[in-house]
Amino acid sequence: MTAIIIIILAVLGAALGSFFNVLIWRLPRKESIVFPSSHCGECGKPIPFYLNVPIISFILLKGKCKYCSAKIHWHHLLVEIITPLILIGVFLQYGLFNVLFLKYALLALWMIPIFFIDGFHQIIPHKLSIPLIPIGLIFALVPQNDVGIVNSLLAAVIIFSFLLLLAYLYRFARKADGLGGGDIWLLTGISTFFGLISLPFLVLLASLLGILYFLIFVRDKEKGFAFGTFISFTVVFWILMGGERLLNYLPI
Repeated sequence: MTAIIIIILAVLGAALGSFFNVLIWRLPRKESIVFPSSHCGECGKPIPFYLNVPIISFILLKGKCKYCSAKIHWHHLLVEIITPLILIGVFLQYGLFNVLFLKYALLALWMIPIFFIDGFHQIIPHKLSIPLIPIGLIFALVPQNDVGIVNSLLAAVIIFSFLLLLAYLYRFARKADGLGGGDIWLLTGISTFFGLISLPFLVLLASLLGILYFLIFVRDKEKGFAFGTFISFTVVFWILMGGERLLNYLPI
C-alpha cells in the first residue's frame, strides 16, 4: 500500500512541479498563469501536451526547445524532481490520512515557487505570501491540528508587529530597506502554521544560513540577497525533519 501511495504522490508531485514552473516564470512578469497555454519563453510557440510531460520531456528534448533550440533553464527539471520528493517526504513524516499531512504538504510545496522566484528576482509576490495567513488560520481551527487558533493568531500578530517595527528602525538608522515587505508577509503567514514555539528557531536557522551564504558567496556589504529563499528552505527542512521532534533535542 505504501509503495502505491508513493507512486501516486510521485506522479502528482511531478505534475505540480510543472505548474510551479509556470508560477516561477509568469508571476514575476505579472503574466496570467492561465492564458496563454504553455509556450516557449523565447519563440512563443505553444508546447503540445506530448512535449509537456514532467521530467521526461526535458530529458528527451535535452533541455532545449524543439522549435527554436533555446535552452530550457535547469530549474525546470529541478523543480519537477524536488516537488514529488518533498511530497513523498511529508507523507513519510506525517502519514497520509490526517490534517497534518495536508497542512504541511501544502506549506512545503508552497515554498517551492517562493524559493525560486525570490532567488531569481529578489521578490516575493504578495499573491503567494499573503494567502498563507488565512490558510494557516483556517488550519488552526481544524480539530487534531498541532497549533490552535489562539497560538496561530497570536504568533501572526506578534511576528508581523515585530518585523514591521524592525524594518522601520532599520530604515531610520540606515536610510535603506533591510527587510522587504514580502519577507514580512511570508513570515507572518508561516507563523500561522507553526505558532509561537517553533517560529523563533525557524527564523534563527534561516538567518544563520543567510549569513553563511552572504559571507561565503556575496561579501559585498552594499549588495542584498534573497532572504526568502532561506526562509523557504528552512520551512521545508523543518517540516521534513519533524520540527516538534527537533525541539526535543534543544536545551529549552
